[in-house]
Amino acid sequence: MSMNQTDKAKRFQELHRGPGAFILANAWDAGSARVLAGLGFAAIATSSGAFAGTLGRRDGMVTREEAMAHSRVVAAAVDLPVSADLENGFADAPAAVAETVRLAAGAGLVGCSIEDFSGKPERPLYDLATAKDRIAAAVAAARSLDFPFALTARAENFLRGRPDLADTIARLQAYEQAGADVLMAPGLPDLAAVKAVCQALRKPVNFMVGIKGRSFPAADLAAAGVRRISLATSLYRAAMSGLIAAAREAKEQGTFVYVDASMPTGELNSYMAG
Repeated sequence: MSMNQTDKAKRFQELHRGPGAFILANAWDAGSARVLAGLGFAAIATSSGAFAGTLGRRDGMVTREEAMAHSRVVAAAVDLPVSADLENGFADAPAAVAETVRLAAGAGLVGCSIEDFSGKPERPLYDLATAKDRIAAAVAAARSLDFPFALTARAENFLRGRPDLADTIARLQAYEQAGADVLMAPGLPDLAAVKAVCQALRKPVNFMVGIKGRSFPAADLAAAGVRRISLATSLYRAAMSGLIAAAREAKEQGTFVYVDASMPTGELNSYMAG
């Protein structure tokens, strides 16, 4: 039985209540979303970096209109809750970030993340007051909807050259006070830092897998207090790694051994049914 948007939103909320941690698998198109759904993941997310890659661009080079069109396609492809990585909301002003959230809901999403990365090299993070105002506006937009939209607030310190755990925690606490449903700090260096973040917050914490040496087992993350584990660009990069290895074999060696290890077309097509 298919779920409507409200059903999906409620299911997404339930997943965050546990028990334990669940994996939020990041897709980059409708096909990858269907494969992940077929593998049994309970919820799907988009990845801004992976989607940008499908357009031949780098992360941060996608427009809001493109992100919404992409989100609509992914959300329609699966009968699962879908959340989206919406970068910094594609705007500086709180009102514009709020509009991004409303557009996200209109695209069929049941959640999204908003980060505090400004995109400006000279000052990569918004000052705390501005960052909190932006999250508060996003939360207000989410609460105005007729279903429970999950707003995730991201503190980008460890990805943007500001590896200060105390400041990261202070930012996440401010975003929690502003009403964010889920808190996230990508790039935390070790499990001790993950545990410190989880203990400092009351709301669910999302851990981002994808950085070599900083992608810890799910059981260890759950023990540290993590409630949600997202995979960011890691699945896309794994797929592209396979592409590059196979293409290099064909071009440089003139052999096609990769075919023997590849999934048969019929099996792959089985995920696209429905």
